[in-house]
Amino acid sequence: RLFDLDPDLLPLFQYNCKQFASPQECLSAPEFLDHIRKVMLVIDAAVSHLENLSCLEEYLCNLGKKHQAVGVKIESFSTVGESLLYMLEKCLGAAFSPEVQEAWSKLYNAVVKAMQRGWETLPEGD
Repeated sequence: RLFDLDPDLLPLFQYNCKQFASPQECLSAPEFLDHIRKVMLVIDAAVSHLENLSCLEEYLCNLGKKHQAVGVKIESFSTVGESLLYMLEKCLGAAFSPEVQEAWSKLYNAVVKAMQRGWETLPEGD
């Protein structure tokens, strides 16, 4: 769903300088699947630390810096969030109530805000 929502994200997913010719090629690449696993690990960490997300602040801020360095735009995270909610809705079916959707949206937005601080933080000495 990610590339259906924003095909311009495809060029951001280059592994070993390989540019994918199509979304399908990217989606089936082992490197992309590994990236998805890493995204889900971040989501898992946020869920595990729901009561104390601030303990992930430095990690998420650095993750934001890494994403900025490879050309990811902050706005792209809303597309990722929309894709995540779509996936949850498809997997959970009727259990994906408005309350569940709101809870996941709040969690995802908190993660993105922490990552966004990586864009706002300049290295010391600059």
